[in-house]
Amino acid sequence: MRRLLLASLFAAIGTAAHAALPEPIARLAAEKGIPESAIGAVVLRGDQVLVSNEATRTFNPASTMKLFTTMVGLDVLGPQFRGRTELRTTGEVAGGVLHGDLVLRGGADGDFTADAFTHMLEKLRTRGIRRIEGNLVLDRQLWQPARADAGAPPFDESPEAYYNLIPDALLLNMNLQTLDITSDAKSIKVSVLPELDNVRVRSELMLVDRDCAKWEDGWKIPEYVRNGSQLSMVLKGTFPRNCSKANVINVMDRTDYAERLFRAIWERLGGQFSGQAFEASAEQARALNSAASTLLAEHVSRSLPEMVRDTNKLSDNGLARTIFLSLGSLQADPVLGSRPLPDTAPMEIPGGAEAAPASMSTNARSEMVIRNWLRAHGVDDAGMVFENGSGLSRIERVSPEQMAGLLKAAQKSLWAPEFLTSLPIAAIDGTMRRRLKESPAAMHARVKTGSIKNVVAVAGYVPDANGQQCVVVVMVNHERAGNGNGRALADGMIDWVSRNSAPEAVPAMPSTH
Repeated sequence: MRRLLLASLFAAIGTAAHAALPEPIARLAAEKGIPESAIGAVVLRGDQVLVSNEATRTFNPASTMKLFTTMVGLDVLGPQFRGRTELRTTGEVAGGVLHGDLVLRGGADGDFTADAFTHMLEKLRTRGIRRIEGNLVLDRQLWQPARADAGAPPFDESPEAYYNLIPDALLLNMNLQTLDITSDAKSIKVSVLPELDNVRVRSELMLVDRDCAKWEDGWKIPEYVRNGSQLSMVLKGTFPRNCSKANVINVMDRTDYAERLFRAIWERLGGQFSGQAFEASAEQARALNSAASTLLAEHVSRSLPEMVRDTNKLSDNGLARTIFLSLGSLQADPVLGSRPLPDTAPMEIPGGAEAAPASMSTNARSEMVIRNWLRAHGVDDAGMVFENGSGLSRIERVSPEQMAGLLKAAQKSLWAPEFLTSLPIAAIDGTMRRRLKESPAAMHARVKTGSIKNVVAVAGYVPDANGQQCVVVVMVNHERAGNGNGRALADGMIDWVSRNSAPEAVPAMPSTH
């Protein structure tokens, strides 16, 4: 019945020629120089179609794509799901010495910070281990390929920025370094956290007379120079006088980063280590997994609803990608938090009867999970294009109709409350905190936003003037979408819905009795 209802609803949208853009929005689009054909929009009140414009055409959804990842994540993985990280060994401990390799195994733990790693290593010390006679083995092989970031072309001109980070299954501290740069009239001081073993900072920044707010005009991505075991971070470019800024970057090689952070923490804890760090190959990881090993320490992430909240409120691309890839690699475990899906061929995919051969990439498996979920909930996935599930993509595509179908299905989910509370609240928090402050939608609309070059989108739930919840989707794909133009259209639609109680609508849906 649910499938029939949604199919009928979408048919109504497709024929609703007189339910196009509201006159104020159409007028605003004309003022902004954006043709109505570049605006995809759907507004639903229950089973009534209030607005339908280019509803079946696929658009780039930007970060509203995260709604597919997070809703399906909640429904398939469940609220008990947690990513995990393990420290294991196949060696033996005798006299305070670990005779064998220390294996750091990644399990899609989006909370694996430097502090979390420190606590894990403290557990080794409490077990009496003070010296490690072996190597540090980094097992990133949960996802295939294990390093999607390696060789990936930059998305834009800021590949070092956090929003551009491409995660792997063992992403220690998000591979981030925080640079605090402070200047006076004559000098510059730079400090970097976290502290990494044998890493130095060499500043070649030149002071200039420039507004501190425009410090990025002279920013250049740092370079690393290796001299034996020492790494030097070299800062070039210019920096304003009398300015103080913090910049969080992802630049260092991930194996270098993990080894040097491990050495710094382990030495601080009084431990000794004479080995080296290396990344396990797929064959080595399989051998380690099949061998009898001892769990020395573990860390689990926050629960999935908490991760989903950060993903949607803050539009965190790294977390979205992590949840997306977890769909094709992990299943919830009430004790462990999660465990790998069986590595069998064929592998049954949750959410549908289709099977995926073990040779499929994790990305392809995850996409299949989402498509099967959509079909099971009466949403036609034809024409959708997935790349990474975060919306930070030039090629991902979805129609307003499909987005509306997802939002309608989410309302019926067991985890609807968790999904709803993850969405930014207009004028209150997340990416909506500075928007619609003077609108009736303020403090009431819960909307996911999206914005990349030439793309602006919103999707979520907006109560009308009578307090009845409406599904609202707006996608603007046009070269003039930037400079606040697309945002004005999206916010204008939300405001229009919040001020209206009974706009012209397509006739009500056929009875489901």
